[in-house]
Amino acid sequence: IVALDFPDGARARDFVAGLQPGSCRLKVGKELFTREGPALVRWLTEQGFEVFLDLKFHDIPNTVARACEAAAALGVWMVNVHASGGSKMMVAAREALDQVGGRRPLLIAVTVLTSMGSEDLRELGLEVEAQEQVSRLAALAKTSGLDGVVCSPREAGVLRAQMGPNFRLVTPGVRPKGASRDDQARVLTPGDAVRSGSDYLVIGRPITQAADPVAALAAVNADIEAAIGR
Repeated sequence: IVALDFPDGARARDFVAGLQPGSCRLKVGKELFTREGPALVRWLTEQGFEVFLDLKFHDIPNTVARACEAAAALGVWMVNVHASGGSKMMVAAREALDQVGGRRPLLIAVTVLTSMGSEDLRELGLEVEAQEQVSRLAALAKTSGLDGVVCSPREAGVLRAQMGPNFRLVTPGVRPKGASRDDQARVLTPGDAVRSGSDYLVIGRPITQAADPVAALAAVNADIEAAIGR
């Protein structure tokens, strides 16, 4: 999943013009969506791309449910919420998506942001290690009927063992060998992330800011294919 972390729609469209829909999915996050709105998401889906709308909804249950309905109406492939919003919120979101017509988007919960470590959690008054909090929130998401969670690739192996084979694990914090960590605290290479149990890898700057983005994406896909034995 290529993260379209661009400041405006023009640059995002220029970048996407060089990609083939079968080579990746696309993620639209808060900055780009706030600037460009639903029109860009519709345009991306019209180009044949499956879109992960990464807005991390976290509000009262009814508000989040209605937001998920609105996301489904855009034709997105995946939408996410914060697991820390609690089970009532997550259940409301899942029930809202269960009622939509057509293809139901995958509903994923964010556990602990990959930019955060245990010290950050303690600053928030949570005297737990990051892995423990991730496991706790992932279990809550599963019992709430969600399709999976966003987690660090370093936590994917533990979560795969705990949650079973059908619970999707979406992992940012993936960096090809030699790439900068940027603001990610808990990272793995694409191949290692897949071998650890990740289903979907979110990668932004190592591809979008590469001298040759198409070649960078092809290298990531090759690393993934080698890891799964293709």
